[in-house]
Amino acid sequence: MSGARVGVVRRLQLWLIDRLRASRIWPVGLADKRADTHRLEQALNAEVVVFFPTGADSLYQLRPWLKAFETLNETHRVSIVFRDSRAAAVVRRESNLDCLTIARYGQLDAIFSRSNVKLVLYVNHDPINFECLRFTSMLHVYVGHGDSDKGVSVSNQVKAYDYCFLAGQAAIDRTSTSVMAYPAADRSILIGQPQLDSDVVATHPDPERKTVLYAPTWEASQPSVSYGSLITHGLAIMRALRGTYRVIYRPHPLNGVIDSAYGEVDSAVRALADRVDTDVPLAQSFADADVLITDVSAVALNWLPNTKPLVITKPRVPIPPSRLMETLPLMEAGADFAAIISEHLSADPTAAARAELIEYYLGDTTPGVATARFVSACTDVIARRDDWWAARQADGATGP
Repeated sequence: MSGARVGVVRRLQLWLIDRLRASRIWPVGLADKRADTHRLEQALNAEVVVFFPTGADSLYQLRPWLKAFETLNETHRVSIVFRDSRAAAVVRRESNLDCLTIARYGQLDAIFSRSNVKLVLYVNHDPINFECLRFTSMLHVYVGHGDSDKGVSVSNQVKAYDYCFLAGQAAIDRTSTSVMAYPAADRSILIGQPQLDSDVVATHPDPERKTVLYAPTWEASQPSVSYGSLITHGLAIMRALRGTYRVIYRPHPLNGVIDSAYGEVDSAVRALADRVDTDVPLAQSFADADVLITDVSAVALNWLPNTKPLVITKPRVPIPPSRLMETLPLMEAGADFAAIISEHLSADPTAAARAELIEYYLGDTTPGVATARFVSACTDVIARRDDWWAARQADGATGP
C-alpha cells in the first residue's frame, strides 16, 4: 500500500474513533479523551489543579468535594483537569470551577510548562495519576473521597504523594499500623471531612412510619475488599422491612461493574424500595432517614455526626482492625432484620459508643470548620512549595 493510501486509512481510523467517542455507545466508565483543543495552547490561570482522569461513572468521588474546591477557588485559583469530556460537562453545570479536558500526557506537559501550577490534588488512586505525579515543580496531595475502615483505605500508593489530607486520627493510625517505611504522621495533615460541610437540607419524613436508609457499597474490584452486602443481605432486608417502614435505597454507582450478579440484585432491590436515591445528595438521604443500614464503607463514618441509629452488615471477607467495627454488632446474613431495626430505633444501644468515635474518625464536625482547615492546609502547602521550589531553581531546576 502506498504512503498516501496509508495516510488516508489512518485519517479515516482517527475520524471513526473520534465519532465513536462522541457517540452515546462509548462506555461511560471509559474516558473519551475529547480534548478542549481551543485551550491547549493557553496557560492555566490556576495555582491548584485537581487531576481527575477517570470516567463519568466515578464522579461520585469528585462531587462531594466541589463545594470545598469552590471555597478554595476564592483564595487560590482552581482548575479541574479531566480525561473525559462528559465528566467535565457535568462539573461545569454543577459548579463555577474551571474545567479542562485533555487527551494525552503530552498535552498536560505542554500546559504545565506554560503555567504556574503549585499544588495538585487527587481524589483517587487511579494509575493514570502517575502522568501528573511526574511533575516536580508542584506538590502533590492525596485527598481521597471519604475515609473508611475498608482495607483499600490503607495503600502503599500513599507514598507517591507529598502529603495526604486526612479526616481524623483514625486514618493516621490505620496508615501507621499497616504501611511500612512510611512516616504517616509527618506526611499527613488532618483537616476533618469538608465533604460533610454541605448546605442544610429540609427533611421529608413519612408521617405514618419510620424511614430506613439502605446504602450498601459495591462489589469492589478486588476480592479481598469486597464488603458489599447486596448479594448476601439486600433482598432479605427489603422483604423484611417493606411495609412496616419506608425504605430508601441508595445504590452505589458502580454496582454490577465487576460482578453482573450485583447488577441483577441491584435491579431487584430497586423494585422493592419505596424510594431510590440516585440523583440526590447524600445529605438529603441522611436527613430523610431514621436509621441507616450500610456496609464497611465511608457512608458509615459520614453518618456518625447524625447521632441516629446505625447498623452495619457483616461481610464475607475479613475486616481490618477498626474501633467502629469493634463497637457495633455486625448484622449477619439471615438475621432477623426486622427485630434488629426495631431494637435500634427504640433503644439505639450503641449511641453513646458511637458518639465517642466522631472526633477520632472525622475531626471537628462543626459546620464549616473542615472546609476552613482544608483551605488553610492548601495555603500552607503552597507556601512550602514556593520556598522549596525557589531553592531548587537556585540549584538549576527548571521544571515543570
